[in-house]
Amino acid sequence: MCGRYSLTTPVEALRRLFGFEGPAPNLQPRWNIAPTQSAPVIRLGGGGGREIKMLSWGLVPYWAEDAKLQSHMINARGETVAEKPAFKQAFRQRRCLVPADGFYEWQTLGPKTKQPLLFKTADGAPFAFAGLWERWVPPQGEVLETFTIVNTAANEMMAQFHDRVPIVLSPADYAAWLDPAVNARALIKAPPSDWLTFRRVSTYVNSVKHDDPGCQEPAPDAEPAPEAPKAKAKKAVDGRQGSLF
Repeated sequence: MCGRYSLTTPVEALRRLFGFEGPAPNLQPRWNIAPTQSAPVIRLGGGGGREIKMLSWGLVPYWAEDAKLQSHMINARGETVAEKPAFKQAFRQRRCLVPADGFYEWQTLGPKTKQPLLFKTADGAPFAFAGLWERWVPPQGEVLETFTIVNTAANEMMAQFHDRVPIVLSPADYAAWLDPAVNARALIKAPPSDWLTFRRVSTYVNSVKHDDPGCQEPAPDAEPAPEAPKAKAKKAVDGRQGSLF
């Protein structure tokens, strides 16, 4: 899954990479984007061109009675995203790119010990997660636009630490992911293992209150280096998912 990520790339560099048009928000470097916070996504605008907009992370379905479940909707399982009530309409009609230049995962080292890891592309360039967006109109108050990040079964590299990985799209697939006329099921796949690198970072990133370069500082020597978990006997996998998600 993906529960925190970073975006420190200047907005004009994002414009060149993702080809969006029109005005852009005054983006500040973000080192620790967390659920329910606002972050930029690229989507198709009314005229068919790409636009960049600030949305809240954690998808609220258009039919929801309230936004209470938003923090639980930060990821969508790619294997079932086309059928689940919370995501199926957005998957068909409202796909988006979620720009990032790093994301975090936590490796379990013991009952009460987790080591944060920072994942980046091998060349350090910004990239795009496969995302979905939604517009929720509450009975009273302002319209809320939200997004989620689609994930899938981990690739070989990520499987050392977690059984899921966010879908990192190839730039060649950006147009197809955004186009509602395209059946995007074929794009739901893990990124190749050699696309990503990782390194240990300080537990400073654990707190959502921290959002500065310290989040990506190397872990102190006192923190053990991550190692691949020892192989365990495989258990039967329950592939079911709750009716909502």
